[in-house]
Amino acid sequence: MDRNTPVLADPAPINNSRLGIHSSLLPYPPPRAVFSRNLNLSIPRRKTGVVDDLRSGWIDAMKSSSPPPQKLAYDASFPSESADPDAAYSTWMLKYPSALKSFEQITHFAKGKRIALFLDYDGTLSPIVDNPDRAFMSDDMRDAVRKVASCFPTAIISGRSRDKVFEFVGLTELYYAGSHGMDITSPSPKCVANFHHACLKNAEKQDNEDTVFQPASEFFPMIEKVYASLVECTKGINGANVENNKFCISVHYRNVDEKDWATVAQRVFDILKEYPRLRLTHGRKVLEVRPVIDWNKGKAVEFLLESLGLSNREDVLPIYIGDDRTDEDAFKVLRDLKTGYGILVSSAPKETHAYYSLKDPSEVMQFLKALVSWSETQTHSS
Repeated sequence: MDRNTPVLADPAPINNSRLGIHSSLLPYPPPRAVFSRNLNLSIPRRKTGVVDDLRSGWIDAMKSSSPPPQKLAYDASFPSESADPDAAYSTWMLKYPSALKSFEQITHFAKGKRIALFLDYDGTLSPIVDNPDRAFMSDDMRDAVRKVASCFPTAIISGRSRDKVFEFVGLTELYYAGSHGMDITSPSPKCVANFHHACLKNAEKQDNEDTVFQPASEFFPMIEKVYASLVECTKGINGANVENNKFCISVHYRNVDEKDWATVAQRVFDILKEYPRLRLTHGRKVLEVRPVIDWNKGKAVEFLLESLGLSNREDVLPIYIGDDRTDEDAFKVLRDLKTGYGILVSSAPKETHAYYSLKDPSEVMQFLKALVSWSETQTHSS
């Protein structure tokens, strides 16, 4: 494949695709067709990637998205009349109230509706850690996710590779969307059939021809090549860590001395100048290399809702919980559709498309447990 060829638009429309699970196994409206890992969908073109040089403000962006630990309680980019972190956060929460304190309001709106739950991983189900390979979730959090997935269809949508997230979580009753939604799989039929019981299976056995969707599959060889180049060009930078997420690449600079951030950025830019079909974004102390296709976590949410037969329905309430700027695409989808709630996990005030907030993963766990308890009361009262 010529790396400079234009992005191809695929022939099949997105709304003709569904997850491949037999209808008799579903506790909610069944999919109406299957898709395979080779299925092509119509994905709108994006402009080919343009890699800016350092003068375009990338270093400032890296700094603004990566405040030092002692300043995590205050984000200067959020307008506030007070420089006091606690006061600024309290003011911010007037606009984005706690999902725990607003739980009664959320569940009041959820009465008579089917909840569909979407979760980020890093910073949401697990704490942000210096070593991304050690971002383990607690056993209590795993139990909370297991129980909430027994009540509602639940998906984890992460920038990580799908296999890596599955390795961390280890639950097969979930939908997994790795690589920012570019690698999606459904639960195993056995787990869906025994929906109220935990089910474990090896990660390498998770793939099934009818239950995997990969809209960026043509980019896989290119990503592999760029990953090798990035590992090579950053290996002399102390603390730099390049992570292969299958259909995207993360260049972590969390452990890099701030004086070397410009070097990290420049070396990444120098590689990507040769690949106009790839683009660069940034998150929390990470640079993300992604294919130039119009696909993100918001698109993944839309796809999963459509796949489950839960889109465009007044009796469905999607809830998305995430902490990163990449989750804003999903928050925006739910806000624009006026059909669900985005919940931002943050200890610092920041602009967001979410409706509610939670401070950290411990509050996320409390919220998931509350959802389970509420679901049980609804079941007993019906």
